[in-house]
Amino acid sequence: MNRHVIVDGARRPVSAGCADVPAPADARATERSGPVVRTERGQREVFCGLTGIIWMHRKIQDAFFLIVGSRTCAHLMQSAAGVMIFAEPRFATAIIEERDLAGLADANEELDACVERLLARRPDIKMLFLVGSCPSEVIKLDLSRASQRLSARFLPDVRVLSYSGSGIETTFTQGEDACLASLVPSLPRAEPAARELLVVGALADVVEDQFARIFEALGIPARFLPMRRANALPAVGEGTCLLLAQPFLADTARALEDRGAQPLCAPFPLGIEGTTAWLKAAADAFDVDPDLFARVVAPMEARGRAAVARDRARLEGKRIFFFPDSQLEVPIARFLHRELGMELVEIGTPYLHARHMAEELALLPDGVAIVEGQHVDRQLDRCRAAAPDITVCGLGLANPLEAEGLATKWSIELLFTPIHGYDQAADLSGLFVRPLLRRAKLKV
Repeated sequence: MNRHVIVDGARRPVSAGCADVPAPADARATERSGPVVRTERGQREVFCGLTGIIWMHRKIQDAFFLIVGSRTCAHLMQSAAGVMIFAEPRFATAIIEERDLAGLADANEELDACVERLLARRPDIKMLFLVGSCPSEVIKLDLSRASQRLSARFLPDVRVLSYSGSGIETTFTQGEDACLASLVPSLPRAEPAARELLVVGALADVVEDQFARIFEALGIPARFLPMRRANALPAVGEGTCLLLAQPFLADTARALEDRGAQPLCAPFPLGIEGTTAWLKAAADAFDVDPDLFARVVAPMEARGRAAVARDRARLEGKRIFFFPDSQLEVPIARFLHRELGMELVEIGTPYLHARHMAEELALLPDGVAIVEGQHVDRQLDRCRAAAPDITVCGLGLANPLEAEGLATKWSIELLFTPIHGYDQAADLSGLFVRPLLRRAKLKV
């Protein structure tokens, strides 16, 4: 299949990057023109990578995220996460004051004192992430060196790591990528003969448990990153097969491959089709008997298809437009088009990693418009002209578009809602049914 990208008006092919993995059968059957990818640069409307803390701090249960930044960043996290009444949160902000920025105080001494007070108060913390809300040259503090110094001081009780969640350096879901990439150097080295599957990407616990049961039934030894406890770091080596559960983990995948992990190329486990193909990639890598695979997944496939079919009647033929936000846009668009019959007007995504998306791109219809990056004013013009039935966008654009009469779906919900796997496929489709039902009820 041919795929092309248009940059400044020039058309050129996109490298798939997984040439040793055959394309899906329907993509091999006939030569197609494939989707057309266009890059766009300009003003963006996306959350910064700090927001990834909101779901990451729930995943690693004995980790703490200390944001080193300004009061503005503290207010952002408080607003984004909401007020936690019944449980003490596992993130906070070490606020950089004017005297710190002016160089009137030793920022390293103040950070050390802040960490000391935090760990004395919270002895349950076993892993501490120092998260920069601004680049080092802005906050006048090298968090990488600070984390090494503090880790050497507090190990083996507490491991201290660092990464950037700065909106200058990261967008929405890149915060998770930066967090997991910071973990990779700490992972133990697996024995050369040890063969194991490593599933990478934060999944809701219920989804992770479902996948763990499936892999166990298939006889595949599997571990997950991020792990739930700081002392459960998975080992990585040449016998490790890497299977991404999220499409936005480019830096993490690269770091794991540098450690010897072998990547498996597959669609992402969104919807019935994507989940089966994702599981099949692991099954093929571990030589699982095809009959066993069919026996394990067939009941779940049937249950998932029956649940999703209830939403198809409401969504079939509806037109959808994606603004770039989460990097989940391409696999979700594939699910909505192929399993629910929706028409794809435009798929915007902050970044398109052609290697990780090769199998997804092969399943998209010919000629569909994919825009990597964003020029928000131009994209708003295209969205208004298209007048789609549903627009997927961030919080900053949703209310104005609703006021103009467009039904919207907040892209942030796609990160906070369990949507991966067979049993969650109907939950995913339901997210797109609700805006239409709400608009129908509000119509006078």
